[in-house]
Amino acid sequence: MIRTPEALIPYILLIAMVLGGLAWNLGDQTGAGQVFTSGEASIGGPFTLTDQNGATRTDKDFHGRWTLVYFGYTRCPDVCPLTLEMIGDTLTRLGPKANKITPVFITVDPARDTPPVLKQYVAAFGKSFVGLTGTQQQIDRVAKEYRVYAKKHPLPGGDYGMDHSSEIYLMDPNGNFAMDYNTEDGPDKVAADLAKRL
Repeated sequence: MIRTPEALIPYILLIAMVLGGLAWNLGDQTGAGQVFTSGEASIGGPFTLTDQNGATRTDKDFHGRWTLVYFGYTRCPDVCPLTLEMIGDTLTRLGPKANKITPVFITVDPARDTPPVLKQYVAAFGKSFVGLTGTQQQIDRVAKEYRVYAKKHPLPGGDYGMDHSSEIYLMDPNGNFAMDYNTEDGPDKVAADLAKRL
């Protein structure tokens, strides 16, 4: 019996699928086509900014201490103050161990968050808080180092707010990324984790 070319199409497709499956299986066994990654997340890096007292501060000023770094802005209506309050509560729970930690608030809105504005703002959350600002270029650079998202969004009346990521970065005494937290963790959980590290 002679088969027409059209009649052979199902058999050709079946053979192609079998061969494709064999090739896929061989690739799984040999690791071909797979992507392997290793190493740690690259978060943090060198910076030069201005603190709430108008003094120039670099990342090296914080070496030798643990730091809790948070990016936000002083006109933030809810997330930023709640996060900074949680950091303050965390430090309170740590008692004397909190002296080994510096909480650092870096603005993503340097046009409005000048040193005097930051000074009044961070003082509301605790005496140990450091507020940092700088030029837009400096802030963009440090935000990139920390993998922080920040973008203006317009508000009625010509004002604007800032959309931004909301992670708390724990940096070790060598300035290396150690852990990240968020407000959902709560001060008890964060304090317990920090106590093990200090």
